[in-house]
Amino acid sequence: MEPNPNEDRDLMRRIADGDREAMGELFDRHASGVLGLLLRMLRTRAEAEEQLQDVFFQAWRDDERYRPEVAAPRTWLLMLAHSRAVDRLRSANPRRRRERDAARQAYLDGHPVETPRGFDRLQREERRRRVAAALGGLPDEQRSALELAFFDGLTHHQVAERLDAPPGRVRSRILLGMRKLRDRLAD
Repeated sequence: MEPNPNEDRDLMRRIADGDREAMGELFDRHASGVLGLLLRMLRTRAEAEEQLQDVFFQAWRDDERYRPEVAAPRTWLLMLAHSRAVDRLRSANPRRRRERDAARQAYLDGHPVETPRGFDRLQREERRRRVAAALGGLPDEQRSALELAFFDGLTHHQVAERLDAPPGRVRSRILLGMRKLRDRLAD
C-alpha cells in the first residue's frame, strides 16, 4: 500500500516539533524505498545501509529544510538519498571510479562487464537489453535527464545546467522518466 502523503506531511510537522515517534513512523514507512534506491546506486548493502541512517538523521536534523509545497516527504527523502549516494560515488577512490566508468561504458556499448557463465550471463544480457530498450523508448528530454543523473551521477542542479533547463523541469523529467521505466520494466 502506498503511503498517504497527507499523513506523511503530518509526520513531518510532528518531527519539526521534536516528536521522535513520528521520526520512527516516517522511517518505518519509507526506509525500504530509500534503501532500494541507495542499493541500486551504491551496489553494496553496507554502504547503502550507512547512507540510509545518514539520510534519516539528516531528515531529523534538517527538518526545517523540508518544504511541503515543493515535494511530498517520500520524494524529499529520495532526493536526500540520491544526493548522498552521488556524493559517496564522487568521493570514491580514483581506481574505483575508473573501474566504474569502464564498466558503465562496456554496459552502454553492449559488452558484458564480466564473463558470467550460463544462465547468469543470459539473465544479465536480457536485463541489459530490456533496460536499453526502455530507455530508448523515452522522450529525449527524459532519457537525457535520467542518463545524466543516474549514469553520470550529476545532481539535479548540474543536470539543469548541462541541459540548460530550470531545475524544477529537470526534476519533473526525471520523475516522469523513472515512472515510465518502472511501468515498462514491470512486465
